[in-house]
Amino acid sequence: MAATRRGSAAKSSVAIPQLSWHEVRPAPIVLVSGPQDLFADRAIKGLREYLRAEDPSLEISDIEAAAYQPGELLTLASPSLFAEPRLIRVSEAEKCTDAFLAEAIEYVASPAESAYLVVRHGGGVRGKKLLETIRGASGTAIEIVCNDLKKDAEKYDFAKSEFARARKQITPGALRQVVSAFADDVAELAGACQQLIADASDQITEGVVDRYYGGRVETTAFAVADIALAGRTAEALLSLRHALDSGADPVPIVAAFAMKVRAMAKVANAHGSSGQLAGTLGMAPWQVDRARRDARGWTDEGLGSAITALAEADAAVKGAERDPVFAVERLIGVIASRGQR
Repeated sequence: MAATRRGSAAKSSVAIPQLSWHEVRPAPIVLVSGPQDLFADRAIKGLREYLRAEDPSLEISDIEAAAYQPGELLTLASPSLFAEPRLIRVSEAEKCTDAFLAEAIEYVASPAESAYLVVRHGGGVRGKKLLETIRGASGTAIEIVCNDLKKDAEKYDFAKSEFARARKQITPGALRQVVSAFADDVAELAGACQQLIADASDQITEGVVDRYYGGRVETTAFAVADIALAGRTAEALLSLRHALDSGADPVPIVAAFAMKVRAMAKVANAHGSSGQLAGTLGMAPWQVDRARRDARGWTDEGLGSAITALAEADAAVKGAERDPVFAVERLIGVIASRGQR
């Protein structure tokens, strides 16, 4: 697959395949670029395991680009007496010495036979000429692009793929809980997914996620909103108290409700598949599906009441009323009753 994965690199000068971390495959030169170390580590580990499965005699060497000594790359790439394949892993190429830069550029032009050079570059301008040289090495090099996940939809899709690759079933609600609880750190999100994959024997449900990460999940604003939207008033009020006791502020809690109600209003009278509506509504397909599920049982009048209650709660938590917590509790009552009070 040669599809470009990053906008800034989508230039005519890029003549090599640009792949995701899980698409890594052997090539004489493998550039692992981007700031997300989790994906980079997985890609490099995956390549090592692939090569070792092909030939257990694989020799593995490591080079610190920031402490590189002249001639080191050529020495490690040279064939041994028994001509075993060699995997040479270069770390922190963005901090490389001048010697590494010059010798690596020369090496890319004529890589050693049965050697695989992996260059990890986390970003920045240092080593730019080497990156350009590798990206122009058609037929010799590939690039594994390891960008951060910034959008909620990207994090959701990543977590979903974690369970899919492990052939482990997880309910949509449980998946949203995990993503909501660990959205700030992709490595933590991956770790949470892997723990559930390893420990849960049956389908992973919201109850299973609560058992493992209940304290963390309960303190998120979106968890409070989800429980209220499910019509569980008492549980939503309890969850609100847990969130507030954990340091949450009423303002982002109301914002979470507003985001969900706005999404419901968008899809309430929209027709078409989630894929068709995603682009026109400015939402991801999974967000359309979720908003449709949340909107079931709601009337137009109920949504109108909820929007009015949201406006009142938003003003209250921003200073219009003396008790912002009571304002959020009042909002929960309106949402849990589908706008009927």
